[in-house]
Amino acid sequence: MHLATIDWVLIIGYLILSLGVGVYYSKKATSSKEEYFLSGRSFPWWVVGTSMVATTFAADTPLALTEFIRQYGIWQNWYWWSAIPASLLAIFLFSRLWRRAEVLTENELIEMRYSGKPAAFLRGFKALFFATLFNLVIMGWVLNAMTSILSILLDVDKTSALWGCALVALIYAMLSGFYGVVITDVVQFAIATFGAYALAFFAVRKLGGMESILSKIDLDRIHFFPPPPAPDESFLLSPLFKVVLFICMLWWCRFDVDGGGYIVQRMSSAKNEAHAAWGTLWFYFLFYVVRAWPWILVALASLVAFPDVSEYALGDKAAYPLMVRDFLGPGLKGLLIVSFLAAFMSTIDTHLNWGASYLVHDIYARFIKPEADPKHYVRVSQFATLLLMVLAVLMAERMHSISAAWEFLMSMGAGAGAILLMRWFWWRLNAWSEIAAMGSSIGISLGLELLAVWQHQGDSAALFESSPIIYGVECPYHLKILIIVPLSLLITLAVTYLTKPEPEETLRTFYQRVGPGGWWKAEHADGCPHVVVTQGLLGKLTSGTAFLVGGLFSLGYLFLGFYLKGLVALCVAAVGFIYLWRVLNRELTTEVKVSF
Repeated sequence: MHLATIDWVLIIGYLILSLGVGVYYSKKATSSKEEYFLSGRSFPWWVVGTSMVATTFAADTPLALTEFIRQYGIWQNWYWWSAIPASLLAIFLFSRLWRRAEVLTENELIEMRYSGKPAAFLRGFKALFFATLFNLVIMGWVLNAMTSILSILLDVDKTSALWGCALVALIYAMLSGFYGVVITDVVQFAIATFGAYALAFFAVRKLGGMESILSKIDLDRIHFFPPPPAPDESFLLSPLFKVVLFICMLWWCRFDVDGGGYIVQRMSSAKNEAHAAWGTLWFYFLFYVVRAWPWILVALASLVAFPDVSEYALGDKAAYPLMVRDFLGPGLKGLLIVSFLAAFMSTIDTHLNWGASYLVHDIYARFIKPEADPKHYVRVSQFATLLLMVLAVLMAERMHSISAAWEFLMSMGAGAGAILLMRWFWWRLNAWSEIAAMGSSIGISLGLELLAVWQHQGDSAALFESSPIIYGVECPYHLKILIIVPLSLLITLAVTYLTKPEPEETLRTFYQRVGPGGWWKAEHADGCPHVVVTQGLLGKLTSGTAFLVGGLFSLGYLFLGFYLKGLVALCVAAVGFIYLWRVLNRELTTEVKVSF
C-alpha cells in the first residue's frame, strides 16, 4: 500500500511521542517498585477507566470482530457481551474492595486472605503461571497479529515488523513503568477510537449509506440475538445454546471474575475508592457502548466491498485492513496505521508491566530477596520487562494459530471462578480451597485435552485443535465448561470441609481491612470501619444492566437506522444511569470525596 508523506509524518511522530513519554516519566517511575507498578496510587477516575479499556483491545481485535460479523453476524458478539454481569460486579463490588485492600498485585491478596505455607505456595504458583504461560500467549498473539497487519499495510517483512514494534514498546515500558503505560494508554485510546470511527464514516458514506449496505447483504448478519437451532442441528451445539450458556455461566467461570491482573492493577492505582468505582464504570461504558460499533459497521460494509477474501492468508480478517487500504486517503491512512500501533502498544505495554509486577513483587521480593533497596527492585523490574518481551517475541515467531490454545488456557481457570468470588464473602474458604479449585480445573482440562489427542491418533491437528468425544457427543469449549466447573466445585467443597479454616486473626484482619459483607462471623465484622459494598446490590445490578445493555443496543440500532428501537433503548440507558448516579454518589461520598 502506498503511503503519502503526511502518513509517514503521523506514524513517525506517534512513535517519537511514545518514546518521549517514557523518557519524561522515567525519573519519577523508577524511585520504587510501588511507583514503577502503581504510580503512587494517584490516578483520577477518567484516566483509570480509559487505561483499562485501551488495554482490552489489540491491533487484531477489529480484525477478529470483522471475522465474527462476516461469518456469523452481530449476535456472535455475545461471546463478550455475556460478561456484563461480571462487569457489574467489578463496578459495584470489586473496584471498591481491591482499592481498600491496597495491594500492589492481586496475588498479594492471597496472603492477606489466607495464611501459612499453603497461602505462600498459592501466591507463588499463580504469579508464575499468569506472568509466564498465560501472559506470554497473549503477548505472542498480539505481536503476531500486529506484524500480520503491518505486512499488509506497509509491505514489510514480518521479522522486521515484529522486532521494530517490540523495541518501541519495550523502551518506553522499561523507562517509565506504569506512568508511561497509563498516560500513553489514554492517548492511544483516543487515537484508536477516532481512527475507527473515521474509517466507519468514510466506508459507509462511499458505499451509499447504511440503508444501501443493508440492502445488499444477508440481513441475518444484523440480528442482535442468535437464530434458533436448525432442524438437523443439535441443540447443545447450536448458537442459541452457546449464548444462553455464556450469559448464565461463562461470565463467572473465569480466572478474572473478580477483576483480573491488569484491571486490579488499575483499580489499585486510583486516588481512592470513589475514583476506583467511577473509573470502572467509565471503563465498561467505553468497553460495551462506545468501542466496538465502528468495527461492526466496517465489517458489514466489507461484505459489500469485499464479498470474497479467500485469496488472503488472514481470510475474513483481511477485510478490515483492506477497507483501510481502499477507503481512506492520504493522512487518514497514516492515522489508521497509527491507531493500529496504538491498540497494539496499549496492550503489550500493560502485559509487560503487569507480568513484571508478578515476577518481581510476588516471587523475587517475596521469596528470593525480601529486603532490598527500592532502586534494586526497580532494576530487577526493568530486567523482568526485558525478559518478558524477548520471550514474547520468540513465542510470536513460532505461533500460527492460538485460538484453541487460548480456549484451553481459559478452561484451566474456569473451575476456579466461583471460588475467586466466594473468597471475599465466605469465611470458611481457605488456601487449600483455592489450590484445589486451580489444581482440579487444570487437571480436568488437561485430561480432556489428552482424551482428544488419544481419540484423534494419527490426526496431525489433534493437539489444541480437536475436541474430545464423550458419549458420542463432540465437546467443544462451551461443553467442556459444563464438565470442568461442576467437578471442580465438588472437589473444592470437599477439600474445604476436610481442612481447617483460616485462623480467626487472619479472617478478622482481612474483614477489617476490606469490609466485604457476606457470610462472615459477627466477631469478624465487629467494629469494621467500612460500609459493606453489598448494600443495595440488587438495585445497582438492575440499573447497571439497563445502563450498559440499553446503551449498547441504542447505539447499534441508531447506527443501523432502526431509530425507534434506538430511542427506546436510549431511554432505558438514561434511566439506569440516573439511578446509578444518585446511588453511587450518595454511597461513595459518605466515605471519600471525589471530584469530577
